[in-house]
Amino acid sequence: MGRLVLDALMVGALQTNCYILGCPETREALVIDPGAEAELIVGALDKHGLKLKTVVLTHGHADHIGACGELRRVPGVTLAVHREDAPLLSDAHRNLTAYIGSPLTLPAAERLLGDGDRVECGTVGLTVLHTPGHTRGSICLHGEGLLFSGDTLFAGAVGRTDFPGGDFKTLIASLKNRLMPLPDDTVVYPGHGPASTMGIEKEENPYLTTDW
Repeated sequence: MGRLVLDALMVGALQTNCYILGCPETREALVIDPGAEAELIVGALDKHGLKLKTVVLTHGHADHIGACGELRRVPGVTLAVHREDAPLLSDAHRNLTAYIGSPLTLPAAERLLGDGDRVECGTVGLTVLHTPGHTRGSICLHGEGLLFSGDTLFAGAVGRTDFPGGDFKTLIASLKNRLMPLPDDTVVYPGHGPASTMGIEKEENPYLTTDW
């Protein structure tokens, strides 16, 4: 991890993990899941001397998108989301903000992601893994020995599947087929809760150890 700048912030009422990744050479940065508290995120970027280039969403739910509007006001910033979750951004009911008292709709994302795409900032690059189940367009981002797992995988748990677009069997298939093959030393940075490793999750997470 010496090649990159990595900062983790807990934002919003649901303590969503927002991640800042920066290239130590170009000082370009990407932000993953800016769920709230745009000023805190901007302050962290400034602290590290980073220039935001891309906002990436692991999915389109309220607690992961809340600060997108403010961050997109920065000149040159683009928003990236999987094409299956892109419609959630413009629908306050589908992104769940309508149910928490602060309906939010956002302009269309500049970039629609698909499985295998790359998101980059300078010399730092992550590969998109399409991992549906929590939502149809849920993704994880893998690279640099790291996995940003959104609400697909938590330490010892997984994301809910009872929201519109969620499906438990689909989530389990994503875990088994997309995440289980990753190296054990892959560090997992989830959308909520503490970090882990794939090795620990393969041994201890009941959603990975159980034959559903």
